[in-house]
Amino acid sequence: MEQSLHRFYRGGWDRTPDPALDSPSTLVLLFVAAPPEGEVASALADLTGLFPRSVVVGCSSSGEIYGQELSDGSLVAAVVRFEHTRLRRVSCAISSADQSAEAGRELAGRLRDEGLSAVFTLTDGLLVNGSVYVEALDSALPREVVVTGGLAGDGDRFERTWVIEEGVPVSGRAVAVGLYGDALRVAHGSRGGWDLLGPEREVTRAEGNVLYALDGQPALQIYTKYLGERASGLPATGLLFPLAIRNEEEADGLTVRTILGVDPGQHSITFAGDIPEGCLVRLMRANFDRLIDGAAGAAEDLDLEGYADGPLLCVAISCVGRRLVLGPRVEEEIESVAEGLPASAGLIGYYSYGEISPLASGRCDLHN
Repeated sequence: MEQSLHRFYRGGWDRTPDPALDSPSTLVLLFVAAPPEGEVASALADLTGLFPRSVVVGCSSSGEIYGQELSDGSLVAAVVRFEHTRLRRVSCAISSADQSAEAGRELAGRLRDEGLSAVFTLTDGLLVNGSVYVEALDSALPREVVVTGGLAGDGDRFERTWVIEEGVPVSGRAVAVGLYGDALRVAHGSRGGWDLLGPEREVTRAEGNVLYALDGQPALQIYTKYLGERASGLPATGLLFPLAIRNEEEADGLTVRTILGVDPGQHSITFAGDIPEGCLVRLMRANFDRLIDGAAGAAEDLDLEGYADGPLLCVAISCVGRRLVLGPRVEEEIESVAEGLPASAGLIGYYSYGEISPLASGRCDLHN
């Protein structure tokens, strides 16, 4: 495997991408500022034009990770040419949350083939029900296939997100790449770090990823109470107070859900994934040190036993809510991940509207 990492920032590339790496076995993985415009949009077009035979996958972000640095208004990319791994890219429309399960099943069906070892997927971050999509995709694949990925981001605006389709940013799409062969090794880790806040409450009314009532009270009313003067900034300020669902399959017993939107008329809140009716939930709030420790723990969770000092790419996908909470300390989270990796590892990634990774049980799920 050969790989090279690149960043276009403030008008130029740190190193020019090498078109000699172009091949059907080359994966170009990229994350780009939202919206991609001006020089960044031109750089995106130039990059994809250099690799016409390669498999190009990417999405818009809420901040681009490159090494131990975070930037906005940039394009980061990893160009990876595999020696023994085959690639297959598939995509489909996903114009509403109701299409999430169908999209997951469709992509899984098109990827199922002998030798499939891993799937990396990216989706529109606002039009998808992430947990339904992931469950459908994962359940339609052989159990030994590792599924990872994320939802596209749009800063803290929640207006429009994109995935890269034939080199062009397109909304309302889901994309997945299948990696085939036994030479590839994929490790993963996921940790939280939020503190629980307030009493445990029962979800008394919910439909999919839309929450209407907790303990018989309007959900938005409860959130507004906890946010106080910050309530006027919803949905962005709701990222500071995600929702924890009791889930014994998670390493810490919790599944975290972040807010995508609110409907004052219905007193409802839309989350990135399902909020099952009847489940028990609690609000959460930030703890700076625990968030950073959680990122370090995710790196520690990577199963690299027996790994020789060869090519290694780490794709770090974190939540926009964590970024907003950590503020100027956000690069400490990235640094803590880098410190837990072998010195030879390349590191790129992005801040997202949802993260996709297996649970401790092995089943894949949506994390926020």
